[in-house]
Amino acid sequence: MYNTPGLLILFVNDPSLSSGDDDGGERGLLHTWKGYSCSVTPERLLLPGPILQVALGTRHGVLLVEGGQVYSFGEMPWKQSQAPEPAKPTLESALSGQRVVAVAAGSFHSGAVTEDGGVHMWGDNGSGQCGLSGLSAVPNPTPVALLDSGAAASPPQTAPVLELACGEQHTLALSAQREVWAWGSGGQLGLGVHAFPVWKPQKVEHLAGRHVLQVACGASHSLALVRCLSPQDVHRPLVDKCRQCNQLLFTMTDKEDHVIISDGHYCPLGAGPAEGGHGPEALAPSTQALKTSPSEPVLSFHAAASSNAPAPTGGAEPTQDSENEASDGALPASDSDPSAQSRCGGVSGVKGSPYPDEQAVKDYLKRLSESGWVPKPSSTMEPVPTQPTSEGRLTTSTATLNSLVASCASAVGERVASTYEALSLKKMMSFYLPSGAARADGPVAGLAGIAGDNGAERVRQEDSTQAKKSSSTGDIREEEAEGLRRRLSLPGLLSQVSPRLLRKAGRPRMRAVALTPLGGVVPGTQEVFPSLQTEVWSWGHGEHGQLGHGDGLARLQPLCIKSLNNKEVVRVAAGAHHSLALTAQSQVFSWGSNSSGQLGHTESPSTVPRLAKLSEGIRVWDISAGDRHTLLLADGDCFLPIIYYSGQQVKEGVDESHAKGPAWSLILWLGYVSNVVAGGQRCVALSDRNVMGFIASLHELASAERKFYCKLCTIKTQIIRPLLELGNPAAIGLLQTLAGRFSLLCHLTGQHAASLTAHLRRVRDVKSLLILDHAGIFLDSYHEYCSTVGNFQVMGGFQTLTKPSLDFFGKSPELLKRLSECSEENPSMADLLVALFFLPTRHPHEYGRLLLKLATCFEVCSDEYQMLQDSCSKFEALALELKRKRKDAEYTFHFWKSFPGKMTDSLRKPHRRLICESSNKALTLQNAGRFSVNWFIVFNDALVHAQFSTHHVFPLATLWVEPIPEENTAKTTASYTFYKDGRLKEATYEGRWLAGKPNGRGVLKWPDGRIYTGTFKNGLEDGFGEFVAPNKTLNKADHYQGHWKDGKMHGVGTYRYASGEVYDGFFQDSMRHGHGVLRSGKLNTSSPSVFIGQWLQDKKTGYGVFDDITKGEKYMGMWQDHLRQGTGVVVTQFGLYYEGAFKDNKMMGTGILLSEDDTTYEGEFSDDWTLNGKGVLTMANGDYLEGSFNGEWGSGLKVAGSYFKPHLFLDTDKDKTRAVKQKMKLGRLCVRAEDKWKAVFEECWRQLGCEEPGRGENGTAWENIAVALTTSRRHIQDSPETLSQSHSRTLESLEVIPQHVGLITMERYHTIRLYLIKACDTPLHPLGRLLETLVAVYRMTYVGVGANRRLLPQAVNEIKSYLNRIFQIVRFLFPDLPEEGGLIPEPTTNVQDKKDPGSDDAPPESPKPGRVVSSSALLLPVLLPRLYPPLFTLYALEKEREDDVYWECVLRLNKQPDLALLAFLGVQQYVHAPNVCLPQVLSSTKDVCFASAVETLQQISTTFTPSDKLQLIQLTFEEITQEVQALLKQDFLWSMDDLFPVFLYVVLRARIRNLGSEVSLIEDLMDPCVQHGEHGIINKFNNTFIPNTNINMIIPFIHLSTFIYRHALWWKFFDAAGVDVLKLEGETK
Repeated sequence: MYNTPGLLILFVNDPSLSSGDDDGGERGLLHTWKGYSCSVTPERLLLPGPILQVALGTRHGVLLVEGGQVYSFGEMPWKQSQAPEPAKPTLESALSGQRVVAVAAGSFHSGAVTEDGGVHMWGDNGSGQCGLSGLSAVPNPTPVALLDSGAAASPPQTAPVLELACGEQHTLALSAQREVWAWGSGGQLGLGVHAFPVWKPQKVEHLAGRHVLQVACGASHSLALVRCLSPQDVHRPLVDKCRQCNQLLFTMTDKEDHVIISDGHYCPLGAGPAEGGHGPEALAPSTQALKTSPSEPVLSFHAAASSNAPAPTGGAEPTQDSENEASDGALPASDSDPSAQSRCGGVSGVKGSPYPDEQAVKDYLKRLSESGWVPKPSSTMEPVPTQPTSEGRLTTSTATLNSLVASCASAVGERVASTYEALSLKKMMSFYLPSGAARADGPVAGLAGIAGDNGAERVRQEDSTQAKKSSSTGDIREEEAEGLRRRLSLPGLLSQVSPRLLRKAGRPRMRAVALTPLGGVVPGTQEVFPSLQTEVWSWGHGEHGQLGHGDGLARLQPLCIKSLNNKEVVRVAAGAHHSLALTAQSQVFSWGSNSSGQLGHTESPSTVPRLAKLSEGIRVWDISAGDRHTLLLADGDCFLPIIYYSGQQVKEGVDESHAKGPAWSLILWLGYVSNVVAGGQRCVALSDRNVMGFIASLHELASAERKFYCKLCTIKTQIIRPLLELGNPAAIGLLQTLAGRFSLLCHLTGQHAASLTAHLRRVRDVKSLLILDHAGIFLDSYHEYCSTVGNFQVMGGFQTLTKPSLDFFGKSPELLKRLSECSEENPSMADLLVALFFLPTRHPHEYGRLLLKLATCFEVCSDEYQMLQDSCSKFEALALELKRKRKDAEYTFHFWKSFPGKMTDSLRKPHRRLICESSNKALTLQNAGRFSVNWFIVFNDALVHAQFSTHHVFPLATLWVEPIPEENTAKTTASYTFYKDGRLKEATYEGRWLAGKPNGRGVLKWPDGRIYTGTFKNGLEDGFGEFVAPNKTLNKADHYQGHWKDGKMHGVGTYRYASGEVYDGFFQDSMRHGHGVLRSGKLNTSSPSVFIGQWLQDKKTGYGVFDDITKGEKYMGMWQDHLRQGTGVVVTQFGLYYEGAFKDNKMMGTGILLSEDDTTYEGEFSDDWTLNGKGVLTMANGDYLEGSFNGEWGSGLKVAGSYFKPHLFLDTDKDKTRAVKQKMKLGRLCVRAEDKWKAVFEECWRQLGCEEPGRGENGTAWENIAVALTTSRRHIQDSPETLSQSHSRTLESLEVIPQHVGLITMERYHTIRLYLIKACDTPLHPLGRLLETLVAVYRMTYVGVGANRRLLPQAVNEIKSYLNRIFQIVRFLFPDLPEEGGLIPEPTTNVQDKKDPGSDDAPPESPKPGRVVSSSALLLPVLLPRLYPPLFTLYALEKEREDDVYWECVLRLNKQPDLALLAFLGVQQYVHAPNVCLPQVLSSTKDVCFASAVETLQQISTTFTPSDKLQLIQLTFEEITQEVQALLKQDFLWSMDDLFPVFLYVVLRARIRNLGSEVSLIEDLMDPCVQHGEHGIINKFNNTFIPNTNINMIIPFIHLSTFIYRHALWWKFFDAAGVDVLKLEGETK
């Protein structure tokens, strides 16, 4: 044990806690101890799972375990049957079934937050702290609702909660909307009420509209960490009246020729009652206030502190000035610094006034008069008494202060005629006076109003000033922003003090510049990174100073602690009567009671936040407060966590209430601690197990970032600020830019450090690290900072700062050496400054090292490893890039040192870098003079030709050089404006050039606003590019993105018209030509529609589909010149179906029209839905009219003809339906499937190098495929995030041309099949793009309105057409592949090799049948899964009625038990096994009959192709056979009579919802060779499962399934006829 002043270091000798244990304990391991003593050893508390969170009360605690379970321990008197103190934690079973995410504990009650944002409370409820009325105690967790009434008309909504905080008699909740709710008793609720308890949770209205980050509860006070208002919130309109007292916030008084506006309103509810008082009456001032006029408020010069405020004990407290300078991120926050106010919008001084303290003004003017600079004020000035408020603050009358300033103005003799508006004396002084002008040794003593050398008087006034800075009843930022636009007195107030006089008095050297980002941080970090611009608000009892406002008064409403503004507070904690605040710079501020030394700095209590003193290099990152003690979690030079303890010491035989010890006690090692918790007299630390070094790496990363941020803050405050004040005016502009960029980088580092610290305390998922998800923000920030430092170095800024630095830091600048980490022995001041400012550029390498260390904790194949490895590579590349930038800057700087001085001023620019120069290169100028001297210098933006004392500058953007031979041509980047060429006249090109023409990437801009960005070739747009053309009529722009050729749009592209239309497809000669999609309008516009089909010279010509969303119609047919012309089909959303002829965009000619109820018309049409001529109208029941028709469908028809009723004697609905279908001949008047989408296939053939299908060279086709893949990969290599790693590997494998010539064997056939699967999986391959387009057009046709059951035959035929045409392309690529139906023989084996050595004559092996080649077998597995949803929807619609009947029967029969259903199906009659009854055997088993077969058959709905479905059926038969053989314990051969009822049972039990659709799909798309039993599944099934049976009696399964399906319909028919199907049993067979 080592003792130093104020510090006690404890080595824990527990073997389980020694540093040699690399694991550091298990994850979520809890160490707990009570108080502190020299022999304390933390205990381990073991639970079933890892502990995620701990909350401590006075004598109890609550634990949150992984999985959402909650345990309680300690004394719990509210439990009905509770032992004095249970030995083990007890589970809160009332929370079972709820996943708890957060817990909290007050003195004698507890709370929990569930995953859905619900709140549960239990414990003591005597003060309403549990939120349940009528109960003094709540034994078990009980829900409490936070009802947000919102609008008056809407019903109350439950507000979800993020976290809870519990005190002694109250509870606070932070909602998901970042609002604070409170319930319980006492002023610490912040509700401004006087009636307690408050049973129902109520919103703290004083914090409404603010973004609260955290809440904390002490015994009788509350804290809130609030994000500073954004600039948008600062300038929001102000309310007129106070929410609490309903009084006007601003008063306006007419005063002759001007108006006085007063903002002196103070809400009496903002301060608590004084001692012995119970209301606003107790807050009356103690002195009589005198007014100068009835219309003007009182002006105060000086007032003593309120008698109720406790006086400081134990001597004077040190001031905070030095602490502010060390910890603040800006210049000293003096009253003369405007940036100090604008950073958080605060205004030092009296409430609501933009002026400094009146006493300070009076003292300042007095000193001016004494120095002879300003005459004394007029003798007619009347003294004005003061009026102290209940909070000890000085209430200022702005009108009287105006009179004071006006008197000073008349004495000086300067009167400005312009209107004084929003510019006070304080702001003028802030503009002209430097931050150091208010020193005690200067001519101006400052604005604090400190007079004399009396120590006690100085301490008293410091406390008074600190109280003013710490207290605010309103929106500080709002007051400052409003003060900029508010007229306080119009036009009477004038700027009466001469700026020249102020300048002379202050002797400033420069204007102060803020180093904290003013209203702006690194772009993109506002919503992602934690906020450092925070405020701390407090309210409740303040007798111990725990509110931090500089007094001991209570506050009934939240008030901002102004002294903590700009301190970057990231966490707050509240003990019983003291408070803590943790900053991003790892500093701790404490205030309140210090009875046991819990504040950690002095023996006396503190009413304002004071900085806790710790050893240098110690960085605190977690805090917690108990009743009389404080816990800190910190680290130092080593990243291992260290715990500090301060407060009540527990020693045997000593009264706890008076036991004190060292200021801070240090426990060196408790494992990798992630959280510390203090409560009551207990202490808790949570540690994690260091698995694979992961936790240690996370701690090291967070510790390194905190250390780096603290170092940057030290550089900012101790180096950059003095340099800004002392810098040379010649370089001050660049220095200010450099300081601003440094501040942005520092701010980003602080945000990242806070994020990593919160990451350690909460989730530890590496994927949530901000440095991985938002690496671009870090990369951009470091790039910009390094460029700024390089610019400053190039301009000689560091040499300019040498003399001021020597004056300020001395000739032995140890501080600079330490901060810059310079290893040289005697470096110059300039070298030290260069090393210091380039120091942050070394940090990306540290990022890369730590991320790589994290990556080694994961498997190489894991996603985490890949993410970390990629980020590591990015930061290592960044580190190399920053090194290169630094070398370029140094190279350029040394060049300027040797350059002639006269030319340096004109050529030296911050961004200019030297590339090369000719002083050391053999470079001569043709036709140069004999004695001429030529010096050529190439910069990154210009070429300089220097001759003697003159030089010529040629900007590289307009530099032209003579072309050199073609083989050595090099591309350059330049800018040029054309003036001759007609198409490019006055257009400006900037980009790559080749042989004097644009070639490569570039940007071409026309004066009329047209812009092309993309690739060029031989001076023309060629390749991929973007084109923007403004449309002056619509005041918008057309936008094209796609491929170009010879200066015109050619190839695939997307054109977005200014009218809102979007075309996506092929172009030729800048016209829509080929296949494309045109989308017009949106769903909410007047005429939305979509066309997909063929275009010819910018017109719809050929086959296409037009979806008119407004009419609810879809047309599928031929087009010509934008008009429907030829045959086509129209379907509507109302079920109408038309197929026939179209002419001039109308239904004209022969056609067929069907309605939803199967009413059919076949005849002549003259217009859309208009019948005109001969035809036949067939009713749904089979009756029909034949004759002449005239009229529009659905609005009355004129008929002249005959009526027929041919089905008068048909009895069944089935026969009627069959008769109707026989009359229908759909499909003969529509476009054939082979004629659809010709443009799509033609484009694929063109990509393969064939002008017509099948006519081209096979080798050329493969070369075009390789070129297309390579080009596409190059095009997307700039954005690798769009290309997954597996996709990249697929493209690499496709770039290799497979063997496509030679005999096709089974091995090559499988190779071809795998190649086609890969090719169709990427749209970069011609086959993949073809397949993607076909899928798009198919879904466009048959989805939405196109989902019409009449279209099913066309949809099936279209798929078959796809297969045939794609198969034609495949056979072109692989010419030796057999044609449709061809045979690939199986590989034969040598029979002699298979003979046994001892056998002479083995029977010859039968030849294998081989493989039948078909388009279905090869391509359907690739195509059908993509088309399955729309196709199966059509099947379901077609079979809807039959499926409903079948499903009703299935549901009815499945209600029967297994034996009854087997008996009903007659299974026992068909199992030909001697002396065995199958139902009896099945009944003896415990399992469900044929369960495995049923599960197998149910998977038929999860497959796509008919072959896959038939494979499942084959497996179903195998499962049935195996189960029967296992039950019979003998071989069993099926016959159809035996098989049918068993399989029927399996089908019924499988409950396949759309069996009819499945059967029809198999029938329609099954491979013909399989369907007819040729070398397919059926023959294999016959030879495998039913040997020795007659094949003629085997029905192919597809017909068997159909029979079963129809069987269900028969049952329906019998049921309708009154026959009991359960008694039919075997008769139905």
